[in-house]
Amino acid sequence: MNDFKTIFESRYTWIEGFMRNVRRYSNKPAMIFPEKDKTWTYKELNEDCNRLCNALVADGVKKGDVVMLQMLNCPEFAFAYIACHKLHSVCCPVSFRLSEGEMAFNIDDSKPKVIICCKSKKESVLEAISLASHKPERLVVIDRPTDELATSYEDYVRDSSADEPPFTCEYNIYDETTRLYTSGTTGKPKGVALTSINEVLSAHDVMIHFPMSYKDVTMNTTPWFHRGGLHCAGPCPAFYAGSTIVIMGKFEADTTLKYVSRYKITFLVGVPTVLEELADEQERMEYNISTLKGIVTMGSPLERSACIRYQKVLTPNIFNGYGTTETFWNTFLRPFDLPENAGTAGASCVDDDVRVVKVYEDRKAEPDDVVATDGTEVGEVIICSPAKSPYIYYGNEEETKKKYYHGFIYTNDLATWDENQFVTIIGRKDDMIISSGENIYPTEIEAVLNMHPKVKDCIVTSVPDKIRGQIVTAYIVVNDDSLTPEELDEYCKQSPNIANFKRPRYYRFTQQIPFNATGKKLHVKIKETAVDDLKNGLLYRV
Repeated sequence: MNDFKTIFESRYTWIEGFMRNVRRYSNKPAMIFPEKDKTWTYKELNEDCNRLCNALVADGVKKGDVVMLQMLNCPEFAFAYIACHKLHSVCCPVSFRLSEGEMAFNIDDSKPKVIICCKSKKESVLEAISLASHKPERLVVIDRPTDELATSYEDYVRDSSADEPPFTCEYNIYDETTRLYTSGTTGKPKGVALTSINEVLSAHDVMIHFPMSYKDVTMNTTPWFHRGGLHCAGPCPAFYAGSTIVIMGKFEADTTLKYVSRYKITFLVGVPTVLEELADEQERMEYNISTLKGIVTMGSPLERSACIRYQKVLTPNIFNGYGTTETFWNTFLRPFDLPENAGTAGASCVDDDVRVVKVYEDRKAEPDDVVATDGTEVGEVIICSPAKSPYIYYGNEEETKKKYYHGFIYTNDLATWDENQFVTIIGRKDDMIISSGENIYPTEIEAVLNMHPKVKDCIVTSVPDKIRGQIVTAYIVVNDDSLTPEELDEYCKQSPNIANFKRPRYYRFTQQIPFNATGKKLHVKIKETAVDDLKNGLLYRV
């Protein structure tokens, strides 16, 4: 048994799976980058990963060191992801939508030794570094000449060997290999420290539920810095399964459908807004997309009418997953569940235990204290996902204790469930806004707006939107009557403390905002008001 434990813990790693595919699928296409008309076989992909890996070794990167990425989906992202697995360093992709102040927070939190970014983010990353206390030892920029502030990626790897890097450490399935950032109810980012075994079993989960094999060609239209981007038909499962991945840097509906036809893509992944645009374009152009075996969507439920349309126009095989950054996906709707169960988040995945428990003001419900399976009683969604969750936030014991309890993560999502344990999400305990698949928290936007000298107070909520799901909406109490919504919009655009996609698109100036008896802002109340104001044309669109 000791031999089994030793072998299992040292060899059942993600990088072992990738290297098996390098050996057995050496000449098979692993990655296609249509933007530059380039294809890598598994042998060629491994060689380019080795060039980066050896450059990082020469820079002193070792086990546990952080390599932070801020870039669109691109080949260099894949190289870095695999290279970090080889070194058992930590690949830390962060949103390319972050403001300089938000990026600086992540830099100070994770203390990366190296940052790799795309050329469009160079100036923003340099500003973030100037704001941060921690200074990385090197900034590498893709598709830019080397200068005194940064090294070009091409120069960084030019003289590096394509041979396997020197063995630098003992591998272990429990070592952290990837760190993804999510936001808590306060809007402060939290690092989700994924281990190698988390990534192996996340890949297995995809391979089970699609199912995915080495014969598939996949494309994820969502950013790889998301858990759903990286782990759902992204680099993690695709390279572990031995399939081929097509890279899309920025989503365009017509380009996506052309790629499906050209590269014979079998699985697409995108948020519901992506499916809507794909359906519109397919109805207009009628591309040959017969190779599609399925489209997977996450981020929000599918309405029944939309689901029926997608099944008719795109593919009968529509999948819908629900989960968190901490746990990947945990409930799943498969084609045979649709359209009857459209609108629900599905039922538990094979290795997960998803429950809806009662909500109390002063404590967490015990995991067995569930609400009735009648489709009407509302409770909180909790998830036990031992295969895909590390059950820890990096360097944040306080938030770890808040979020995890008796082996479950308490999501703050409110939901009902039925006799078959199909979960229907109702809303958020913490009033999180989900716009175009992005998580946005009212409190962080309120903090920025309240820094404007002409703002006395504010409250932020959202209104429904067919395309984005929700649109950020701000109610403002002014202390200077000259203030305009356009001035606030420009202020948010220029602020280093808020990403552009989070800024309000609707405003209404008001005399007062609702508070409860203890002085807390009533986001639930203002959300009801905003829906009525939108219907009555009282919100101002910027």
